[in-house]
Amino acid sequence: MDIIDLPTAPGYQTLERPLVFTPAAAGKVRQLIDEEGNDALKLRVYIQGGGCSGFQYGFEFDEAKAEDDLAVETDGVTLLVDPLSLQYLTGAEVDYTENLQGAQFVIRNPNAKTTCGCGSSFTM
Repeated sequence: MDIIDLPTAPGYQTLERPLVFTPAAAGKVRQLIDEEGNDALKLRVYIQGGGCSGFQYGFEFDEAKAEDDLAVETDGVTLLVDPLSLQYLTGAEVDYTENLQGAQFVIRNPNAKTTCGCGSSFTM
């Protein structure tokens, strides 16, 4: 019996830009990494249950990239997303804004049907 190699479909890790990590966000992350003095740090964005709208966004620094993480690099800074969170974040933009209401990381997510007033939670 011959073994046939079937072509595999491209995975999420091979997509050009499954989400956008803006230069403003990368610049702020670079500043925070420099303050910590640890160039191995990467910003991880994730989705968890909870919040006033059902799901909420989370951010944390991580030194380790898991094998199945998506890594998006902008200006030498890496954003990590696990596959479970990526299904809710595909097509989203991770940005950093400073305005009269304060300074914060912001996610503009086209998949969210509604978001709460603070912008940190959403429904699908």
